[in-house]
Amino acid sequence: MMIIVYGIKNCDTCRSALKWLSAQNIEHRFHDFRKDGIDASKITAWVGALGWETVLNKRSTTWKGLAEPSRANLDDKRAIALMAASPTLIKRPVIEGGANVTVGFTDTVQKGLKHT
Repeated sequence: MMIIVYGIKNCDTCRSALKWLSAQNIEHRFHDFRKDGIDASKITAWVGALGWETVLNKRSTTWKGLAEPSRANLDDKRAIALMAASPTLIKRPVIEGGANVTVGFTDTVQKGLKHT
């Protein structure tokens, strides 16, 4: 099964995930939000699986630069629209493997990938 890692190439966590996957000989490919884009339907699927609160990166520079009205009263629809307009608002990396989707690159994610 092909693992797809979504993120941006200059993200340290994405680079760590890609390096780890290669070291584990796990087949994968990288999808760069900035270069390859990302559509709202993909973000909608992630939000459906994990919730917008998990997918939206509120610690990002992009989030901190948003005007307060854009950050207020978020729900699924508004959060998805924000992330589609500014993909760097998506927490990284998003890792898809089959029907599974995870965000971040924790020990728990690594253990799950070893058994994929």
